[in-house]
Amino acid sequence: MQKENNSGTPSTPRVRHRKRSNEVIPEANKANGGHLLVNDHNKYRSMWIRTHSTVWMIGGFALIVYMGHLYITAMVVVIQIFMAKELFNLLRKAHEDRRLPGFRLLNWHFFFTAMVFVYGRILSHRLVNTVTPDKFLYKLVSSLIKYHMAICYFSYIAGFMWFILTLKKKMYKYQFGQYAWTHMILIVVFTQSSFTVANIFEGIFWFLLPASLIVINDIFAYIFGFFFGRTPLIKLSPKKTWEGFIGASVTTIISAFVLANIMGRFQWLTCPRKDLSTGWLHCDPGPSFKPELYTFPEWIPRWFPWKDIYILPVQLHALCLGLFASIIAPFGGFFASGFKRAFKVKDFGDSIPGHGGITDRMDCQMVMAVFAYIYHQSFVVPQTVSIDMILDQILTNLTIEEQQALLLKLGQILQDRFIGNS
Repeated sequence: MQKENNSGTPSTPRVRHRKRSNEVIPEANKANGGHLLVNDHNKYRSMWIRTHSTVWMIGGFALIVYMGHLYITAMVVVIQIFMAKELFNLLRKAHEDRRLPGFRLLNWHFFFTAMVFVYGRILSHRLVNTVTPDKFLYKLVSSLIKYHMAICYFSYIAGFMWFILTLKKKMYKYQFGQYAWTHMILIVVFTQSSFTVANIFEGIFWFLLPASLIVINDIFAYIFGFFFGRTPLIKLSPKKTWEGFIGASVTTIISAFVLANIMGRFQWLTCPRKDLSTGWLHCDPGPSFKPELYTFPEWIPRWFPWKDIYILPVQLHALCLGLFASIIAPFGGFFASGFKRAFKVKDFGDSIPGHGGITDRMDCQMVMAVFAYIYHQSFVVPQTVSIDMILDQILTNLTIEEQQALLLKLGQILQDRFIGNS
């Protein structure tokens, strides 16, 4: 009877209440410094865990740098895969995924398609230089490079069609959200971090120095904030302080000047890699890595012991990198902090004890890698056509027969000029 009476009465519409945010609003005392490291009772335990992880990371990083360009590139690829995994999992819902078998595989299809496209563009010339002695491999690689863009495009279109064919009713919003999320990861994360590989082959110096400056800035921001931090810097990162920011900035700029002088003296770090081999490098370091005499201006006090000094011109470029690493690059970390707050997570992962996930350590590195590449191409690389650049174009775009015809034609031109001048 109760059921019949309820069915006979007009049903009232259900009122949907918006779900309240679970984000904890800091109390007044916390907003004024309760989150700072100087007030954290467990800070020494956290510092020990963080220091232990940092030492292991720096040691492993130094070993990989010593092994060379290809090993560093492999490290970057592994880091990108772990970052993608952490970010894919951020919006993953197990219940929806069970209803969409194979949908998670589609994310990785787009990821590896983007990887083949980007690295194919960056490493194509070096791959050609590597296989030039072998006629069969040279023809195969030349054909793949020629149709590289088409291959990647049709791979992407295959993934696009796969996505459309897997759309299910009542799952559209989740599926399109995942599609947009995957492309955001590829654009914001993968594309930026891929500039790191371009820097590596321009010379390990242009990868190692910017990366080291970010590490130095992060370490000294933590140390200065740990011991002296009193003034909160930004609400997105409650533990960041002005004392840590300023102390780290000064330390990073000084370190940039000193490290550039040390690294700039090793050809293993300064020589660009023109192929994909692993042998030791020997080259003309170029004017940026040759010491020059700089005379101090007259307004320097007379009691100052030096009137002039020898420095590497690249040290002046390093000051610009240090300035960017200390002032602009930290905003990559602030962006990541806001991102984590939006999704109500503390860290992107837990793969590095005391630090969080891989993405938590790479937020500033991505911003720095793009700037280092643009700065190097704009202000360091000579804006002229070099013999190496012309040879790269010839080896990449001409067949063996066309190269032989070019050689004969060039020899004939030079012979005619020599006869005319004599």
